[in-house]
Amino acid sequence: MTLIKSISGIRGTIGGRVGNNLTPVDIVKFASAYALFIKNSTGNARPKIVVGRDARISGNMVHSVVTGTLMGMGCDVVDVGMATTPTTEIAVVKESASGGIIITASHNPKQWNALKLLNSRGEFLNAAEGNEILQMAEAESFEYASVDELGKVTHKQYLHAHIQSILQLDLVDTDAIKAAHFRIAVDAVNSVGGNAVPELLYALGVKEVLKLHCATHGNFSHNPEPLPQNLTELASLMKSSRADVGFAVDPDVDRLVIYAENGEPFGEEYTLVAVSDYILRHTPGNTVSNLSSTRALRDVTRLRGGEYFAAAVGEVHVVTKMKEVGAVIGGEGNGGVIYPASHYGRDALVGIALFLTQLAKSGKKVSELRAEYPGYFMSKQKIELTPDIDTDVILQKVKERFSGEQITDIDGVKIDFPDKWVHLRKSNTEPIIRIYSEAKSQEEAEEVGKQIIDVIKELK
Repeated sequence: MTLIKSISGIRGTIGGRVGNNLTPVDIVKFASAYALFIKNSTGNARPKIVVGRDARISGNMVHSVVTGTLMGMGCDVVDVGMATTPTTEIAVVKESASGGIIITASHNPKQWNALKLLNSRGEFLNAAEGNEILQMAEAESFEYASVDELGKVTHKQYLHAHIQSILQLDLVDTDAIKAAHFRIAVDAVNSVGGNAVPELLYALGVKEVLKLHCATHGNFSHNPEPLPQNLTELASLMKSSRADVGFAVDPDVDRLVIYAENGEPFGEEYTLVAVSDYILRHTPGNTVSNLSSTRALRDVTRLRGGEYFAAAVGEVHVVTKMKEVGAVIGGEGNGGVIYPASHYGRDALVGIALFLTQLAKSGKKVSELRAEYPGYFMSKQKIELTPDIDTDVILQKVKERFSGEQITDIDGVKIDFPDKWVHLRKSNTEPIIRIYSEAKSQEEAEEVGKQIIDVIKELK
């Protein structure tokens, strides 16, 4: 089964049978439930909903079904067309809309697509709201609009407004970037970043942009998750072109991966670390990342006089924690930068502008900047679950076994040792326990992960 319904939306593979895949029927049910939820929660019988999508091949079909369904539910639609996820989020606020739907499967391969749901602040719905929509979709108690009450569609573009808002950020210095005469390589994996990233760079004053896979046809040139094994062409281009910095984004441009001038990856975990360091130097305060993100952010935050807080995995949890502690910067270790001075959403474009300002003002090479940060290595492993295994019991036993260490249990179990950590959490989409670990060497990170796996096998 490749249809996954969760509190954050619905995603699946295109084609196949209703209820098992992301079919037009499933899209209609879910979009109808979202429209009903928005009407009920806002008391607005004719709400305005923003709809945007990435460039994947199925996007036009899914977009047509979503837009038509919202109109059928009596909602007015602001169609922002092919747009990054953060651009769509910003459009919701600028339009004073009641919500938004982003049609994107993020880093998933081209056969996947998804509907991600926003509130009136352009932020993802919380768990209670997501569950309410799932129940509405299951009940199918929809009442569609009469012919005179059908919603209308307005077409607008918001990339320019998004970029202008970035240029106006106090800590983005276009003069410094322009004076640095950067030569920048970009891999946009044939999605909306192919337009958005170069346009941002030109607006920042960058003259030389080397474009790799920037045609927005949606037929991804490689696996779209921005991991080193998928970015070998960018690494080669960095070496052959003598570019100063390389940027790779995922299909909806909420994750940013950086490459150094020598073709080496900066490390997706360190995108947030570097940007946070720059922010904290100028606006001291607190930071937040999820439990599975690098300890380097904690170290940098403390060095700059702030306090670090951990949140459960998932953007909505990170945003909630950031608001709670008044964080000046936060995000997730997969290259997701959330800068409240812009908006509460992961935004690769904001990350690029802040990183380039930092790089320009430092006068250093990317590799030299990376060398300034604590060196940690991460391992990601998993253990298969069988139906007879009670995951909650296993996690409780692990907590008891390591009770002498610092334990965090807001999302699975995280064990913080003095010089390393391990995070165990049950997958929402697969019958597995994910085991993330980090230490001062790759070997040690993998070893401590394997030790926890052995403990779990012993406890089963």
